Amino acid sequence: MINYHPDEQLLSLHAKGELPLSLSLAVSAHCELCRHCADKIEQLTLFAAENSLNAQPTASLDSSINEAMDAELEAMLNTMMQMDDAVDVSPKQTKVAVKVKGQQYNLPAAFRQQVENHWQGIGKVSRLRLDTGEKQARASLLHIDKNGEIPQHTHKGQELTLLLAGEFSDEYNTYSAGDFLLLNSDHEHSPKTVEGCLCYTVVDAPLYFTKGISKLLNPIGELIY
Repeated sequence: MINYHPDEQLLSLHAKGELPLSLSLAVSAHCELCRHCADKIEQLTLFAAENSLNAQPTASLDSSINEAMDAELEAMLNTMMQMDDAVDVSPKQTKVAVKVKGQQYNLPAAFRQQVENHWQGIGKVSRLRLDTGEKQARASLLHIDKNGEIPQHTHKGQELTLLLAGEFSDEYNTYSAGDFLLLNSDHEHSPKTVEGCLCYTVVDAPLYFTKGISKLLNPIGELIY
C-alpha cells in the first residue's frame, strides 16, 4: 500500500508542465504506480485547460483571431479527454527493464528514454546516473542489495526518493513500492533493507554523513553526490 505521495503543489506544477525533468520523472513514475495521484493529475490538467478556454480575450486581438484560438483550445481539450481511448499504454509496451546484482526490475514508462548509463557502486549499494540536463540536481536509480544500508546521514539540500521496488526502512517508518519521500536538512536517517530495493533519487546537494567511518567522505561530498 502506498502511504506517501507528492503534495498538491508538486502535482499542480507537474500538470502545468512547470517542473524540471528530474522532478517530473518522479511524479510521472509515481502516478503510474498510484491511481489516486494519477486521477488528481488528470483533474488538475483538465482544470487548467478549462481555465484557458474560459479566459477573457485581450482587447487588442481581433475577434476572428479570438474565435480561432478558442476553437483550437477546445480541440486540444477534446483530444486530451479522448487520449485514453486513442493511445495504447499497456504495460508490455511501455515498461523498460534494468538488471543489477542478478535482479531484474521493470521500471515505469517515464524512464524509458533515460536508462542508458552503467551501474557503479561499492558493496551492496549501486547507482545508475540519469541525464536530466540539470546543472545542480543529480538524478539516479539507486539499488540496495539484500541486507544493505546507506550510512546515517542528513542532507545539505533536498533529497527526493521514489521507491520503485522492494522495501526499506529508516528511523521514521517502513516504505513500500510507490512511496514518494521528500527530505531536507531536518531529517537524519539510515535507510536499510532486508529484501533489497530499487529507488529513483534526486539530490541537489551532497549528503552529510554523521556517524562512523563514512564521515571521511564528507570532505569530498561535492565530487561524489
